[in-house]
Amino acid sequence: MNRNRLVLATAVVSSALALTACGGGGSDPLATSAGKPAASDTIVVGSANFPENVLLAYVYAGALKAKGVKVSTKLNIGSREAYIPGLKDGSIDLIPDYSGNLLTYFDPKATAVSSADVFTALQTAVPAPLTVLPQSTAEDKDAVVVTKATATKYHLTAIGDLKAVEKNIVLGGPAEWKTRPTGVPGLKAKYGITFKGYKSLDPGGPLTANALEKGQIQAGDIFTTDPQILTKSWVALQDPQNLFAAQNVLPLINKAKATPTVTAALNAVSAKLTTPVLAGLDKQVQSDKKDPETVANSFLSSNGLS
Repeated sequence: MNRNRLVLATAVVSSALALTACGGGGSDPLATSAGKPAASDTIVVGSANFPENVLLAYVYAGALKAKGVKVSTKLNIGSREAYIPGLKDGSIDLIPDYSGNLLTYFDPKATAVSSADVFTALQTAVPAPLTVLPQSTAEDKDAVVVTKATATKYHLTAIGDLKAVEKNIVLGGPAEWKTRPTGVPGLKAKYGITFKGYKSLDPGGPLTANALEKGQIQAGDIFTTDPQILTKSWVALQDPQNLFAAQNVLPLINKAKATPTVTAALNAVSAKLTTPVLAGLDKQVQSDKKDPETVANSFLSSNGLS
């Protein structure tokens, strides 16, 4: 999943960090050497360098602090190539991650796609001294999204519903979706859909959003936590055939720091974190320009986690 959410000072740095968070392999020119291990009585919470992950790091950190755990943060680290070594050497203890792409990072040949199967596969794919704790239902992944008007007109709730009206639907998304297994070919293979046409735009970015809003396309590739799904009442169509691999938010942690207190606090967060909730939190940070730590603390307070 590519990200168009990074606000960086120069084009060089922007290119270097384009593999952030939901990205997979490849080298990171900003990756650093082994860091100094964290104190044994402190949990160092890290984050990748895009707004949603920073927000989630504040959520984790705040939940731990509320349970009396000593916490510090290292935010905006970069891609997995930068923060995984930190987790392994102990200079970072905990980071919010996304199940599907985390699995692919550790096992490029992984074939699991459903939420349960991906999480099961992670149990053996994640190397010591790391482990993953129970995942939330919140996901940030690709989705086929339509406007509320289109969903109402054609009675759409799931991707398969598009089959009956395929000749009326122009799909829009990144250029690579024309040939990618999770794009046009996958939609045909999994759901039997042959669209009226395909418009090459961008991966869940402003071109796709604007084209959907203006009716230039009737369906588009939009990420599930995009604030516009809420603000514009768009409909993310259900994907019962799991064309898009699960990307559940979950804690990736150094096993030595996963004490019962820490585990209980993080599990309580995951129990309250859903995709609509995360989208709402993203909206406050990205659209309303609120401070992410303030948003995180408000979420914790309103859910009895602080």
